[in-house]
Parts: sequence; C-alpha cells; structure tokens
Amino acid sequence: MEWLLDRWSDLLHFAADQFGIGMLEYGFMHRAFLVGILIAVMAPLIGTFLVHRQLALIGDALAHTAFAGVAIGLFVNAVLGVGVSPYLTAVVVAVIAALAIELISETTDAYNDVSMAIVLSTGFALGAVLISLNAGGLAVGVNQYLFGNLSTVSNQNAIILVGLFAVIAVVVGATYKQLLYVTFDETAARVAGLNVRWYNRITVMLTAMVVVGAMQIMGVILVAAMLVVPVAGAAQLARGFREALLASVILAEIAVLAGITLSYHYETTAGGTIVLVAVAIYIAAVLIGKAKSSRETVEDPQSIANEQTSD
Repeated sequence: MEWLLDRWSDLLHFAADQFGIGMLEYGFMHRAFLVGILIAVMAPLIGTFLVHRQLALIGDALAHTAFAGVAIGLFVNAVLGVGVSPYLTAVVVAVIAALAIELISETTDAYNDVSMAIVLSTGFALGAVLISLNAGGLAVGVNQYLFGNLSTVSNQNAIILVGLFAVIAVVVGATYKQLLYVTFDETAARVAGLNVRWYNRITVMLTAMVVVGAMQIMGVILVAAMLVVPVAGAAQLARGFREALLASVILAEIAVLAGITLSYHYETTAGGTIVLVAVAIYIAAVLIGKAKSSRETVEDPQSIANEQTSD
C-alpha cells in the first residue's frame, strides 16, 4: 500500500512539474486529493441508497458517534501511551452505533429518526465526557476531527481510507441488486425471500465506514453533507437510479476537487469549502432541472398539436 501511495505522489509530482501547479508539490496535498477523490465515490455510492430510503440523517447520527470513537482513541493513547489510530477506533464505534440504530428500531418499534437521535446524543455525550476527563491533551487534538484538516491526512490514515473504499466497493458490487430491491420495495423483497434485516444492516455499516473515511477532511460536523447534497443534485438531472448514481459521483468529484483547491489557495476550512461548493452545484442542478422541465412542458403541447394537424 505504501508503494501505491508513492506512485500516486510521483504522478502528482509529474503533473506539478509539467503544468506548474504549485500545490501538487506538497505531500499532504497528494494525500488530501487521494482521500477526497475516494470519498467522492464512496459517499454518493451509499448516499444514493440512503436518500431514496429517506435515511439521509443517519450520516449525521453516525458522524457524531464516530466522534466518540475518535475520543476513545485519543483517550487511550493519552492514558495508556499506545499508538492506536483514532480513525480505527472511530470505525469500530461507528459500526457498533450503526447496528445499534437498527437494533433499537427492530426491538422497540421506534421510528428510525428516534433511534438515530438516541445514538447521536449518546455518542456525542460519550465523546464530550472523555475529552473533559483529559482536557489538556484532547481538547486541542480533537479540533481536526470536528472540522477536518488537509494537512493532517497521514499515510496511515490514507491507507485506512483505501481499505474502507475497497470494502465498500466490493460489498456494494456484490449486493447491488439486493440493496436496490430492498430500497424501493421492502415488502416485495421480504416476499421474494430476501433477508431485509441483513441488507439493512449492511447499508448502515457501510454508511459508518463512509462517515469515518470522509471525516478526515470533512470533519464530524459536515461529513453527512457528502452523503446527501451530491445525491440531491443528481436527482434533479437524472431519470433513473443508475444515472442518478453516476451523476452524484461526478458532482461529488467536482465539489471535492474544487473545494480542496479553493481551501488551499484561500486558507479556508476544507470541509466547509467543499460543502459550499456542493451546495452551489446543487442550486445549479435545481435551476437546470427546472429549466429542462419547463422546456419539455412547452414542447409537449406543440408536438401534440403538430401530430393532430398531420392527421
């Protein structure tokens, strides 16, 4: 994996020399762009299923729970002096939280938003308590996880994200038809013999992995936006699920690449800049979609009139 990261850096160094792109001369920008490109694929890949299932807020719930995982990692490192990555503990805690959301919904008949609210508040409260127990060392270090930071994406964190990306791509590829069936007609999926609970759990666990991966540059507060905003923009332009999935990935890539570039040049927070660009793209997609619908509405009566005249 280190070899692959080195080859990626070599490629960007070559682009920097050939095209005079100064920001590509720095190693932290190489890692930031790699992480951003992968996130722009992962987030819409899962977010498209979530939006169509009206589970857009689960990303926010898991992001705040992943914050507890980060706090656990930082706390263990500070107290025991070990070198565990906070992102690894965040993955574990976020996956457990994702399963907890499903378990609460199944055992108590509570609506999904209730279980999400319970898990969100519990996770964030746990993170806050752990930080307060060792405020001297954790309060400063936790800021990068709350707001994201381009310069703190290490080789180890990039490798973790590549691993998460591989798991998500393989699982979605292997279960795509089943996830699609459960997304659009859960009752029919049960009748067809699919284990709906199992596929629901797969969806939330994959969401947890995306959230932790995106947290590196988006931060806990804004990470959920990448699951929703590009997908919402693509829905204004696409006519089918596959087309919407592809369009959401393209829009997410534009938002991430433009956001990272603007963040570097203007020294702004990466996560906030990416989200603002994504929202601007969403607004543009809405306007284009409205204009397209209006044009089709005007053209349809005219075509009918032409057909009647020819008859």
